[in-house]
Amino acid sequence: MTRRNDKLRQRQARGARQQAISFGFDETLLDDTVAHDEPQDAVPSPTSTVGEGNAWTLQFASFGSGSSGNCAFLGVAGQGVLIDAGVTPDKVFPELARNGIRPADVKGIVLTHDHADHVRYAYKMVRTYRHLRIYCTPKLMRGILTLHKVSRRIQDCQEAIFKEIPFKLGGMRFTAFETSHDAFDNMGFFIEAGDHRFVVATDMGVITDRARHYMSQATCLMIESNYDRHMLDTGTYPEYLKARVRGPKGHLDNEVAAQFVGEQYHEGLRHIFLCHLSNDNNTPELALGAMRRSLEGRGLSVGDASNAVEQRARDVQLYALPRYDTSTWFLI
Repeated sequence: MTRRNDKLRQRQARGARQQAISFGFDETLLDDTVAHDEPQDAVPSPTSTVGEGNAWTLQFASFGSGSSGNCAFLGVAGQGVLIDAGVTPDKVFPELARNGIRPADVKGIVLTHDHADHVRYAYKMVRTYRHLRIYCTPKLMRGILTLHKVSRRIQDCQEAIFKEIPFKLGGMRFTAFETSHDAFDNMGFFIEAGDHRFVVATDMGVITDRARHYMSQATCLMIESNYDRHMLDTGTYPEYLKARVRGPKGHLDNEVAAQFVGEQYHEGLRHIFLCHLSNDNNTPELALGAMRRSLEGRGLSVGDASNAVEQRARDVQLYALPRYDTSTWFLI
């Protein structure tokens, strides 16, 4: 009887997985639907500690943000994940090591879309560090194989994910959501760890309804602020490229990003990271200025994310991720 019951439970679990993929995610199926981590990577108990900090303290840094290459680290409780793989591992992993993070502490790579500045070094990373897996949708993987000269063996390193179906990785829960860009497949990530809701929203021409749904819940928001409209209009880009950047599958300009954040601001939003600033059509000063004006227009005080004593009490912290350099390391 016990063996028969075990077989019945196995059939029910398989059916639940198929239903979750076909019809959307059911919160009660989280553990059975997608469980990519080994047991030691499970989400930590809120009462556990690492060093002197709470287990839910997020560690975040960017190693490059822009069309030259994108890669960031987000971690909690001694483990973490790389977001995109457009920066050489020869830079990324020494930077991690300098901050006490071993290669084994990196549990995977999640990809936002298949453009080269986000995936260029994905295969090199998984070949060098054999424990790493690439977490992306099947459609995104097809885009990598179609657009780039890369070994088809990269497919052997993939863990398939699906939009709107959460999965656990590196002590956090990820939900991919649809964004509007001109790649094969495009997504942002809604990342949960304790009370933190870290949202990655890069490379998008417009803010879709699903993106708005997730971004409006963020306690930490990494949002594209790609170009200044005047600089783009009067710059040297050919007209077809200007039209692509401005289009609904292109990039966000400073004012659109700033207006969105100003309208959606809530008391839980504590950190805003501006990403993917154009080298030719933007400056950090312009991007930060637009966002600061929008927030201050709501009556908010805006800090510079420096952790200086006089900045800590501000309503929200604002920081532009450097294009080529490693950012400040943030403990949130």
